[in-house]
Amino acid sequence: MSIIESNLQSQQASYDLVLPAGESWLHEVKRGQVFRILDLEGNQAVDTLFYNAHDPEERYSAVDTIREQNNLYLTAGTRLLSTEGNVLMTIVADTCGRHDTLGGACAAESNSVRYAIDKKFMHSCRDSFLHALGHCDCGMDKRDLTANVNFFMNVPVTPEGELTFADGISASGKYVEMRAEMDVMVLISNCPQLNNPCNAYNPTPVQLLIWDAVA
Repeated sequence: MSIIESNLQSQQASYDLVLPAGESWLHEVKRGQVFRILDLEGNQAVDTLFYNAHDPEERYSAVDTIREQNNLYLTAGTRLLSTEGNVLMTIVADTCGRHDTLGGACAAESNSVRYAIDKKFMHSCRDSFLHALGHCDCGMDKRDLTANVNFFMNVPVTPEGELTFADGISASGKYVEMRAEMDVMVLISNCPQLNNPCNAYNPTPVQLLIWDAVA
């Protein structure tokens, strides 16, 4: 776990948006820009995917990222690698300390398995991802949804190798900040899940900020 604070000021950001719980977001972050996700109320899970903005077939690879950094969790200093072995983003600041890239995005199927069959049709992150892709002119669809990052989400791995979904370790005002190493398309679902202890059973908004590259 590595805690590193940022010296960037929110009032100097070129982009500033509050994303409600349950909503999706698709936006390009240009090479050299710095992108921050701020957990406004604490313990919110922010499901995130990254793509090469000019070739979306090159996208975030959880397997390569975990292998190359020799760590199951993401934190300051982590390089988010693509399926081609290139660096999409580098986490340059992090006040939460640890983020999940194993638990995946909630979906109708996982909701019914984890919680109850009657939860199957609750709003899920997969729904949010598909909603964003269905309203963009990017040529992507459900086949482009792969293993994602869950920023602020706490998914401990047991000594037996099993995943457990636990109370979040984030808090109000915690953030993660990353620098784009190429032009990156960022796809977010601000998780709507009411049954997940990782967000304290209370989905909340997050703030998304972008700073332009320093010349």
